[in-house]
Amino acid sequence: MSTRQTVYTWTAAEKDLLAELQRDALALPTDAPRALLSVRLSVLTETTTSPVRQELDLRLLARERGYRVVGVARDLNVSATKVPPWRRPQLGPWLRDRIPEFDVLLFWKMDRLVRKVADLTTMITWCLEYGKNLVSKNDPVDLTTEAGKALAEIVSSAAEVEAACTGTRVAGLWSHAKTQSTWLVGKPAYGYTTTRDSEGKCVLTIDERAQRALRWCRDRILSGASAQRLARVLVRAGVCGPGLTTSTLLRRLRNPALLGYRVEEDKKGGVRRSKPVLGRDGHPIRVADGIFTAEQFQELQTALDRRGTSQPTRRPDGATRFLGVLVCSDCGTNMVAQRTRSASRTYEYLRCRACRGGGRGAPDPRVVYSRVMEEVLSALGDEPVQVREYVDGQWLLTRTGHTFRDSWAEHGIEGMAKDLVRAGITCKVTRTKVRKVRAPEVHTQLVIPEDARRRLVITRDGFAAGLGKQ
Repeated sequence: MSTRQTVYTWTAAEKDLLAELQRDALALPTDAPRALLSVRLSVLTETTTSPVRQELDLRLLARERGYRVVGVARDLNVSATKVPPWRRPQLGPWLRDRIPEFDVLLFWKMDRLVRKVADLTTMITWCLEYGKNLVSKNDPVDLTTEAGKALAEIVSSAAEVEAACTGTRVAGLWSHAKTQSTWLVGKPAYGYTTTRDSEGKCVLTIDERAQRALRWCRDRILSGASAQRLARVLVRAGVCGPGLTTSTLLRRLRNPALLGYRVEEDKKGGVRRSKPVLGRDGHPIRVADGIFTAEQFQELQTALDRRGTSQPTRRPDGATRFLGVLVCSDCGTNMVAQRTRSASRTYEYLRCRACRGGGRGAPDPRVVYSRVMEEVLSALGDEPVQVREYVDGQWLLTRTGHTFRDSWAEHGIEGMAKDLVRAGITCKVTRTKVRKVRAPEVHTQLVIPEDARRRLVITRDGFAAGLGKQ
């Protein structure tokens, strides 16, 4: 049974009660307070009934208090410790964009809403600023009273302590597991799978299919093949999923887990790598047979290092300007800037992902960038910059007195690109081969959605201050 099916599985009695509550809500006066219901659960299983119980309890509470239910935000399989209310898939959009549509937020219990005192403090501050109330079914929380605010923070403190204790237990388990030669918890590295030995213990064994792929990759790398080409071949052959990227393949080939070692993430250097976990004797902890010998693995690393040093260094400001705006007119994928180095000079050109060989490369990306800027300024440069503000229970648009031409003159290409992505504006790049000419002819076409001007309105995040950037 899928998660979505489980969410909406109601018994006949529960459906009858829901219909009754909805009929009662229709009889409420037009000026009745509007309630948004927040239903949350960290882990959803086929036997879970909590979401239905939470929703019915909250609808009963709404009827008792004379609230009209205007919406239900169901965030299932969402951790309150990791994801604050304003970042949750369903509750978040209500808190950020649909503020005028409700007056009170109802939740089943404090730990269903938050598990951190800091998150609750942010929610209380937000409610006071926007004139909203928080009401709990099973805790005496009501922001219309000072006692309710104080009690809300006390209850949240208890929830945070409980979450911290759970985190400590989990961290302790991982810390213990890392020092063991047997496999206790965690997902094995690519190339391995878990099985049970004769004593019923969980052990790591080599995945034969993955082993063949890794050894094939090693042989091809030593022969001079590129990791990018190998990734495409593996996907095309169905050995790996369509999501395999060159970076992922390189991480797999550089993982010391291929020697049979237990590994952990190496957080130094800014590059995502793994390193062996050392035992008390200072040597790597072995948890399985190696796919490669130490000599084979080192030979592979040397070949990868040699190929890496031949590639041009990345620019600190990123290789591609207008990333997410420039798209190939043939395949529809993003155009990215690629740099190659010859004996005498470095070449830079735009290419796409889905066309064979990246399509006909568009030389000198700066020319394309200039065209995009000219077309954008011509179409939108004189549009006024507007800000959405919440005033007297409704959204109002106010002008800043500046145009987007002024804004982009101040914030440069990066600022323009962010605004274009936010508005869903793209620029199609067409590359046409010219007879007897190596470089193709490049054409650009700006595509502006009908709602682009609405999406260009600056919407200030009510949670941006303090903890809102979590």
